[in-house]
Amino acid sequence: MDVLIADQDLVTELLPMSEAVAVMRDALGRLNDPDTMLPLRNVLALPGGERAFSLMPSYLGGLGTLGVKIITAFPANFGGEYDTHQGVVLVFDDDHGRLRAIVDATAITAIRTAAVSGVATDLLAAPGAGDLALIGAGTQAHTHLAAMASVRPLRRVRVFSLPAGSAEEFARREERLTGLTIEVADSAQEAVRGADIVCTVTTATEPVVSGDWLAPGAHVNAVGAYTPTTRELDTRAVARSRLYVDRREATLSEAGEFLLARAEGAIDDDHIVGEIGEVLNGVAPGRGSADEITLFKSLGLAVEDLAAARHVLDRARERGAGVWLEIGGRHFGSTAGA
Repeated sequence: MDVLIADQDLVTELLPMSEAVAVMRDALGRLNDPDTMLPLRNVLALPGGERAFSLMPSYLGGLGTLGVKIITAFPANFGGEYDTHQGVVLVFDDDHGRLRAIVDATAITAIRTAAVSGVATDLLAAPGAGDLALIGAGTQAHTHLAAMASVRPLRRVRVFSLPAGSAEEFARREERLTGLTIEVADSAQEAVRGADIVCTVTTATEPVVSGDWLAPGAHVNAVGAYTPTTRELDTRAVARSRLYVDRREATLSEAGEFLLARAEGAIDDDHIVGEIGEVLNGVAPGRGSADEITLFKSLGLAVEDLAAARHVLDRARERGAGVWLEIGGRHFGSTAGA
């Protein structure tokens, strides 16, 4: 049985941001389908700091696909040779349970995370939004810039990151890649001031954005923090905003922005307006007025990884691309001689 081996370069080629946003829109719209299964991720917290090993299984019956992302998160890798997220997505079919693809999870995670923020921004940001603030200058800043540009015409881009050199390097590189002018801000507050789209994509464990800085009508994608004890936004930012999430169950278990604000008594569970999939399906309302602040708290869902990897598999088949290996599949010993 031929199994696709898809490396980072192939994933990037076969999952451009414009297609990734459409794939994530479809995946999020399937979350409440009866044949979608999405258990909470299983996270093994490793000793020695903020390091984790995660298993993220899911099933998309509508696509005839099941699988699992196996990934490590090592924030200390930021700025070095290796990405902060390393792993693979394994894709199986649901007719015989056959392995169909082994896909690089570093690229899948980088692209699908930003694409989901793109879906949320398209749904929740003001129609004329185009003043972008990026807090963070790593992999997710790169893909979020592409995602925001795919759903809104950007008229201004500011970036802030520590150390300052990382923001300057990001600006130079992205200007060459995109043709956009990118300003390096001296502080997070300077970057956020007046912005109508804000993306926090850092490895911070404490707030880097204050709610007092957010302009009326802004939309915020909070992406970097993914544990119950870490957050990029302070309580004021969460309390001021209409809060949308990728999955309620995950938010109530894992989202530090929500859990810490609730523990301080500023919000309760009803502060969650809805899931992005519910907004897509018309079950939850979107933006209600021009001046309200909307917030999408992203944690990342296994169905997003699975849908993205399935898209890569389909495109590779269509184009005859990638490396294909004969791995397993048949009944063991069925071809053996007497």
